[in-house]
Amino acid sequence: MTNLDTKTISLDDLGIEGATVRYQLTSDELHDITIEKGQGENTSFGALAVRTGEFTGRSPMDRFIVKDDITKDEIWWGDINIPFDSEKFDKLYDKVTAYLSNKEVFVRDSYACADENYKLNIRVVNEYPWSNMFAYNMFLRPTEEELKNFSPEWTVVNAPGFMANPEVDGTRQHNFAILNFTKKVALIGGTGYTGEIKKGIFSALNFILPVFKNTLPMHCSANVGKDGDTAIFFGLSGTGKTTLSTDPNRSLIGDDEHGWTNENTVFNFEGGCYAKVIDLSQEKEPEIYGAIKRGAILENIIMDDKGNVDFADTSITQNTRVSYPIYHIENIQTPSIGKNPKNIFFLTADAFGVLPPISKLTPGQAAYHFISGYTAKVAGTEAGVTEPQPSFSACFGAPFMPLHPTKYAEMLSKKMKETGVNVWLVNTGWFAGPYGVGDRMKLKYTRAMINAALTGGLPEEITHEDYHIHSVFGLAQPRQCPGVPSELLSQRQAWNNDEGYYETAHKLADSFRENFKKFEEYANDEILAGGPPTK
Repeated sequence: MTNLDTKTISLDDLGIEGATVRYQLTSDELHDITIEKGQGENTSFGALAVRTGEFTGRSPMDRFIVKDDITKDEIWWGDINIPFDSEKFDKLYDKVTAYLSNKEVFVRDSYACADENYKLNIRVVNEYPWSNMFAYNMFLRPTEEELKNFSPEWTVVNAPGFMANPEVDGTRQHNFAILNFTKKVALIGGTGYTGEIKKGIFSALNFILPVFKNTLPMHCSANVGKDGDTAIFFGLSGTGKTTLSTDPNRSLIGDDEHGWTNENTVFNFEGGCYAKVIDLSQEKEPEIYGAIKRGAILENIIMDDKGNVDFADTSITQNTRVSYPIYHIENIQTPSIGKNPKNIFFLTADAFGVLPPISKLTPGQAAYHFISGYTAKVAGTEAGVTEPQPSFSACFGAPFMPLHPTKYAEMLSKKMKETGVNVWLVNTGWFAGPYGVGDRMKLKYTRAMINAALTGGLPEEITHEDYHIHSVFGLAQPRQCPGVPSELLSQRQAWNNDEGYYETAHKLADSFRENFKKFEEYANDEILAGGPPTK
């Protein structure tokens, strides 16, 4: 057996009694224990491969927030933020801690937020060693000196093997992820999907930072150039957020979750990356590919008996993933803080193939598209999806946003105006036709467009000479872009079918308008004017 670290702590204060506590084990130790327990396998990369079981992604309908004096008047309650009764929480918590009592458990002290002024100490208690290894990868790692006087503010209790009884416990089904802001606990059970661990803390910070710290939390990646200019990338899963921010010519701040302070700095919440690996290749994404080595965890992938991974095989899930500590990327910003944000990119994978490859947004348009959070589902990604479908997720992260989306949009608009940051809408999806007809925009051209925006190759001022205003969406699309053939800048021309193009474009514009109806009463005139012009 592995020579386990002898350090230990008591969990009696959490209600977990008689447990064998494996405290603050190294990544290597957790890797080896996972193999010894038969819960994972070695890959040819040296990385650990695990299966997360029944759930290979988040379960948004099973995410709850305890409704109490702290949250009742602040949370945007509804289908996204589902209320949970305080007494039901206490009883369920007691069941989970009783389940973990007298078991071997894996405990890690860590923290979120790279900026010392916003640091959140976290204790993570895991039933499985590989879940604890995920916490090592994804949260920030305290030094030995910091651990001596470590006092956790939030606790994550993670028991994938515990199944709730919906009729008794108040859950929808046997799995659950519940935030309790009064007790500062994230309680997760019935699911092995590791993303629930990090998203629980992310959701908590999305409440704590704006309400108590006047700081904008963002579901985004960020990097910094050699001149110290920070770029921010918003985008839903599959739009290229991780890929495009991992740039050999710019230092990575982080790939998923950040805060933007009043001091005009951007800080990473995390200590690692959690990237999709569907169709991953060394040629297309060398930095992410190179990060898959000992210390990384591959989830729900298929490999042969020699440990060779088939990244194209999605027979378990489309949502195959890798987690790794950020230091697996060579070019990183240390500490994970950037200053002086100059450019923001909203990434969307438009499967209808009508949005321009890149367009410059006015402040009103930026707020509108931020609140909308558009991308598209393509055939085969979900049961019943046979043709492209619009998908809207407010603030590019609705499942993690406890406040009303306009709260975050107003904070973003204020920061945009104060800093003069440029905002761009980038379509990383389809070109010259919808999914099944057109082609996915080549990564090298998307990178060229983003590089042009970052280096001044695209004019900051919107003029008729430099930009064409799209007749359906009102977006300013550049007429020329360094490194990109001019014929790739106009979707309408590339379609070579004006009637089909405009019919599809108007259909998507109508979807934007329909989606935005639920926000209209909260939005000011500038934001309302940022949407597609009325016909």
